[in-house]
Amino acid sequence: MRPSGRNTDQLRSVAIETNVTMHAEGSCLIKCGNTHVLCTATLEEKVPPFMRNSGLGWVTAEYGMLPRATTSRNRREAAAGKQSGRTQEIQRLIGRSLRAGVDRVALGERQITIDCDVIQADGGTRCASITGGWVALRLAVNKLMATGAIKTDPLTDHVAAVSCGIYGGQAVLDLDYAEDSEAGTDANFVMTGKGGLIEIQGSAEGATFSRAELDKLLDYAEIGVAGLIAAQKAAIAG
Repeated sequence: MRPSGRNTDQLRSVAIETNVTMHAEGSCLIKCGNTHVLCTATLEEKVPPFMRNSGLGWVTAEYGMLPRATTSRNRREAAAGKQSGRTQEIQRLIGRSLRAGVDRVALGERQITIDCDVIQADGGTRCASITGGWVALRLAVNKLMATGAIKTDPLTDHVAAVSCGIYGGQAVLDLDYAEDSEAGTDANFVMTGKGGLIEIQGSAEGATFSRAELDKLLDYAEIGVAGLIAAQKAAIAG
């Protein structure tokens, strides 16, 4: 029995509310169970110096966790004067993942920055950030197309991410913190709407895991990503 009572192949409840901030070109609040992340997209008609005169656009991301997103207060990284290695790793993952679903030629020489701020954490914050970040990106691109700034849709596919792991000796989908903290194996899968794999992050926390178990995790990841993409589509349509 999972602590949440969910079936092994069951996602947490997913809710995505769009247009939650008035200034960002795209925004959403994604709730995956008790993990809540605010995702905003900012459009700039310029690219970083290393991209100038390339004819290519750029999508990047920043990630942060509010001090009381967790059970005890974490000091703001700005107060410490630097980002943690974990923060840097996660925001690079978000940027890589979202760029995998973008035709950067069609985007043109402009940059879209996705900011992901964790309001409440209960496991899977990077996966929720990628899933919600794509919605914010989609909304920002929709505005570009509506104004005629771009003629061709630069988003080639949906992008979403979900965690899977081995908990209590069995494969499970979408780990919450209670499972993540005790999982024998923990993995994150980033995928496209067509089922293409963008990135897999996985490791054994104790005993090794088998090829058969990895195949099961991948099967569950496909189920989970399909559910998340359905939630993305519903949010955009709504």
